[in-house]
Amino acid sequence: MVSKQKKIRLKSKNVIFLTMVPSSSLSERGIYTDLLRHFVANGHKVYVVYPYERRLGKATEAYEVDGAHFLGVKTLNLQKTNVAEKGIGQVLVETLFKKAIKKYWKNERFDLILYSTPPITLTGTIRYLKKNNPSAKTYLLLKDIFPQNAVDIAMIPNTGLKSILYKFFRNKEKELYKISDCIGCMSPANVDYLLSHNPELSKDKVEVAPNSLELVDEIIDNDRNVLREFINSKYNIPIDKPIFIYGGNLGRPQGIDYLVKCLEINKHRKDCYFVVVGNGTEYQKLVTWSQNNQDGCVIVMPGMPKDDYDMLVRACDVGLIFLDHRFTIPNYPSRLLSYMENKMPVICATDVNTDIGKIAAANGYGYWCESVKPEDFTALVDKMLHSDIQQMGQKAYNFLKANYQVEHTYNAIIKHFNV
Repeated sequence: MVSKQKKIRLKSKNVIFLTMVPSSSLSERGIYTDLLRHFVANGHKVYVVYPYERRLGKATEAYEVDGAHFLGVKTLNLQKTNVAEKGIGQVLVETLFKKAIKKYWKNERFDLILYSTPPITLTGTIRYLKKNNPSAKTYLLLKDIFPQNAVDIAMIPNTGLKSILYKFFRNKEKELYKISDCIGCMSPANVDYLLSHNPELSKDKVEVAPNSLELVDEIIDNDRNVLREFINSKYNIPIDKPIFIYGGNLGRPQGIDYLVKCLEINKHRKDCYFVVVGNGTEYQKLVTWSQNNQDGCVIVMPGMPKDDYDMLVRACDVGLIFLDHRFTIPNYPSRLLSYMENKMPVICATDVNTDIGKIAAANGYGYWCESVKPEDFTALVDKMLHSDIQQMGQKAYNFLKANYQVEHTYNAIIKHFNV
């Protein structure tokens, strides 16, 4: 990891970003909005294309806010919907994006075409933008290796008669890599995976461009004490012991069955408390378990507004990351950043292929185990409680400052365009 960053300025100015993440402004914090604000702050003209899902009932529109141009495109529902609508929506989105860009921004010229996965189905839109902007560079922020991640957790088969869907999406994936001048991966393990499973790719076009954020005010002990009093009064969370928190998606990729087993064997602990907050397809499993175990040291809460979640995280002591042990692709969840920003060490219970836990352990801000035996997770909880949590949290914060600030990702992207 690079610890020092030299300020680089992009000669060309206009940047278009294609994303599936709702991005109606740049005011909210997030790995994409933080990065785009950094582009704006460095003098670039930024254009953002994102979906207006059908459930919103909104027509396609273009507008300006926060110093950037936005194009909300009416699409089918792409998240939290049935498999059929989600699948059809992902296939149609490139046509809808391209049509909207032609209508609203046909005469705009772009120097950098930036996009992220998911999805892998934007090749038609990217080709259209490249044709109209032949000197533009294309840069993929690879956040999701699909369809292999779906194969790993048995969502789609990659062999036999039913493998037609896998083959369709695998071809789409390869097309996306081919038309990308550069591919920025979340970690070294992602770079290695991509190159080993796609030998046609040049090593020169694949690099680390990590999940990153824009740091705000540094948390101090007094802040945490005040917030602990707040969460005690609002959520009835005890504050006389270390609080372990998992926050984020609660779906099949997170290995929720394993998480439930870990909570089950730790539910009567007196030396710590567990908070699980989020939404997802497997959330009800946790609710059902929680309803049958209300006298323990665990609270399960649904997803909450970001400001409320941020206050909750700032009051906790240790961050938790869970991933299904079957993954062969190296996921690197962005929720790690909020833990590190708030000076929290982490426990990572994951597959053996991701390097998120290994990097944490190697740099002194976390522990790792494979997400197979809940007893291994319990051993790490014991180990954490006998560690200097505050010192490990400071190491997490220092590593974040040295490696995961938006300027690291920004510089990784624009260095290619100053030759």
